[in-house]
Amino acid sequence: MSVDPTAERQGGSAPLTLAAVEAAVRSSFAEAFCAEDDLPVWSPANPSRGHCAVTALVVHDLFGGDLLVARVHQGGEPAGYHWWNRLAGVDIDLTRDQFGPDETVGEPEVVVRPVGRTHRYVEQYEGFRTRVFAALGAAAEAPSR
Repeated sequence: MSVDPTAERQGGSAPLTLAAVEAAVRSSFAEAFCAEDDLPVWSPANPSRGHCAVTALVVHDLFGGDLLVARVHQGGEPAGYHWWNRLAGVDIDLTRDQFGPDETVGEPEVVVRPVGRTHRYVEQYEGFRTRVFAALGAAAEAPSR
């Protein structure tokens, strides 16, 4: 179930905006929600590192749209994957700033969202989602996808 992005937030009268979501996402980055593969390089100085999948899923919860994934290369070698969103034909990537100058993100493909508790970082996603929704003042008990 997705939240209507034009709906009023609980306890407030302002509509949910992408700017508000970005602020809530950025304030919610934490080591506890980082992808396990990125934990060795996560730091408070680069807080979005390892948060692309959980961020893309939460943005998808709120706005729908497409989920994108692409291969990341570091120094020309495969180094993992990067997730982000496409809304109404516009790419929304709230974690692109995690990459260094020697890392490149390839061409994306649209992917089907993992269902239920089957995706790789389900605990990180659920904790991150709860924190983002709390920051938004949105109903964190809304069912996740």
